[in-house]
Amino acid sequence: MLFSSIPFLYYFLPLVLAAYFVTPARFRNGVLLFSSLFFYAWGEPKYVLLMAVSILCGYGFGLLLERYRGGRAAKYICGISVGISLCFLLYFKYADFFLQNFNAVAGADFPLLHIALPIGISFYTFQIISYTVDVYRGEPAQKNLVHLAAYIAMFPQLIAGPIVRYSDIAAQLEDRTHSTALAAEGIRRFIIGLGKKILLANQLGELCGAFRASEEKSVLFYWLYALAFALHIYFDFSGYSDMAIGLGKIFGFRFLENFNYPYISSSITEFWRRWHISLGTWFRDYVYIPLGGNRVGKYRHLLNILAVWVLTGFWHGAAWNFAVWGLLFAVLLMVEKMWLLKLLRKHKMIARIYVLFFVLISFVLFNADNMGQAFSDLAGLFGAGGIPLASDEALYYLSSFSLILPIAIIGATPLIKNGFERLSKNCAAVRILNIAEPIALLSILLVMTAYLVDGSFNPFLYFRF
Repeated sequence: MLFSSIPFLYYFLPLVLAAYFVTPARFRNGVLLFSSLFFYAWGEPKYVLLMAVSILCGYGFGLLLERYRGGRAAKYICGISVGISLCFLLYFKYADFFLQNFNAVAGADFPLLHIALPIGISFYTFQIISYTVDVYRGEPAQKNLVHLAAYIAMFPQLIAGPIVRYSDIAAQLEDRTHSTALAAEGIRRFIIGLGKKILLANQLGELCGAFRASEEKSVLFYWLYALAFALHIYFDFSGYSDMAIGLGKIFGFRFLENFNYPYISSSITEFWRRWHISLGTWFRDYVYIPLGGNRVGKYRHLLNILAVWVLTGFWHGAAWNFAVWGLLFAVLLMVEKMWLLKLLRKHKMIARIYVLFFVLISFVLFNADNMGQAFSDLAGLFGAGGIPLASDEALYYLSSFSLILPIAIIGATPLIKNGFERLSKNCAAVRILNIAEPIALLSILLVMTAYLVDGSFNPFLYFRF
């Protein structure tokens, strides 16, 4: 079930909210768990059992870790728990990839398994791992299975994140406060995220689709596609994160931010502190630091960066273009740490151009179906193969999206947010905003409903990861 769908907005969510708030506080996690399982089963009924088994494993190993904490057995229990979680992920997400590459290298002919990827498995697997590792490190184990299952299966962030760490919401699972102010803030955030998705990401996705379908490629069209996809994936994923954070507030949870205007970064290092923050911090705390982080020698430090970013690439998908995408960022981050950061700090404008250039290149690589298409797309950006600089079709789409593209570019910066913050310091402006905001949000919701009824382009990119 999609957040940006009529069934979710006008049937599922109102019924869940009604049931949640009429239920006594001590039973609300149960309502949240039941509704989350229903939400997941709507699109993936056969994989609810897989998620249930994963949750039970996490719950059992958490109790064992607390029981044997401080002893030699705890380390082995934690390793087994993490290993089981990764085995589920490796089998369902990477089995065919490994078979395909083994066949290619060894000249074998093992049949592929053609396993469907369970939606959200990368996200909830990482949450289970974070729980067991946090318990191993000293966090009290969750004795209530319903509470733990509600955390892992929570529908606001189940499918595409953000990755919520157990230690961040452990106290909220036991006791959380609800208020009309917090709910209003959550509704506002949800509608803004929904607007990002439907009014911007979906439109930019149509431009990307038009590029793929075109037989009249040009250098201009390739760069138009690169820009459109970079904005598309930002508004698609940050919009989903906004909706998840907003829903969390309505239910009394405070999830951490997942995006912080990454396209204004002046280094790749800064970009990855602003983009998909929950994934970056997860790899930092559960892979990079345990490997030694930067507390080791220079070459071991560089090897740690390389390992983290190859894993980050493969986390996004079982294909070589994702591994190369991760490797690209590993190289850029290593170069920055060794030589480039001081120069970038001195030349902010050049630094921002450098970041945008490599981010656009990286997302062209990221969105390719295979390495062949990736090389073709990257070559097209620089006019390889004798393609023209521009074409009538490229100019047509540039004109057709001449309103959406500038709006998206401005929306990807903090200009609008800063403008509202300045207005909030003016008493007269605040009074006007208090009246205008609900009307504007309701109007946006009605417009988005019209788009959804029309059945326009609507997938979430991160569902496939």
